[in-house]
Amino acid sequence: MSAIPWFDDFEGVAYRYYDLRMNVVPLVSDRKESASIWHDTIRYWVDPSIKIRFVEIGDQYWFIMGADSQKPDTNMSFYKVLHKSENYERFKKGHGGEAYLRLGTYAHKELGDVKKDALCNCGHEARDHDENDNDECLYNKCDCKKFSTFQVNLLKRKKTITDIQFLEEKDVKDDPLVWNCFNANDFSVSE
Repeated sequence: MSAIPWFDDFEGVAYRYYDLRMNVVPLVSDRKESASIWHDTIRYWVDPSIKIRFVEIGDQYWFIMGADSQKPDTNMSFYKVLHKSENYERFKKGHGGEAYLRLGTYAHKELGDVKKDALCNCGHEARDHDENDNDECLYNKCDCKKFSTFQVNLLKRKKTITDIQFLEEKDVKDDPLVWNCFNANDFSVSE
């Protein structure tokens, strides 16, 4: 039997706080692919076996997720190297040892794709951008030259995760999931 493949072709991870449990949401850019990953892999995961590890190295962290599957031939594990963020830190402090796993889609949006009250990455609403001048922000002190934002949509299905750990680089060898991820993806651990 071959090793479980590692999947890192997703945009990042979103965290949602307003639910019974916090949500961990790997973001895929295509809704069809997101649904396919859930249907082919995650729905067969046994909830108590789902593990999520966060390995902090400097100002970045490795998101690593895997589980035992009822259908081993379609199983895969996930990893992504991401920059620490305010949302990550909030999840780290407030998850309480459990979370919901959901998948989501992440899409870039431009001025013509959103409502007037949508916020640009510069922090100003769409109505504050000039539609006739390359969507430039109308605020004098703003350097934004083009309206740009994103939209996150969550799939409805979810799994419960109760095995969540935050590790440092020195702890990698003590966790089989993390150790396998680092070895399979050619990341050397400093001694």
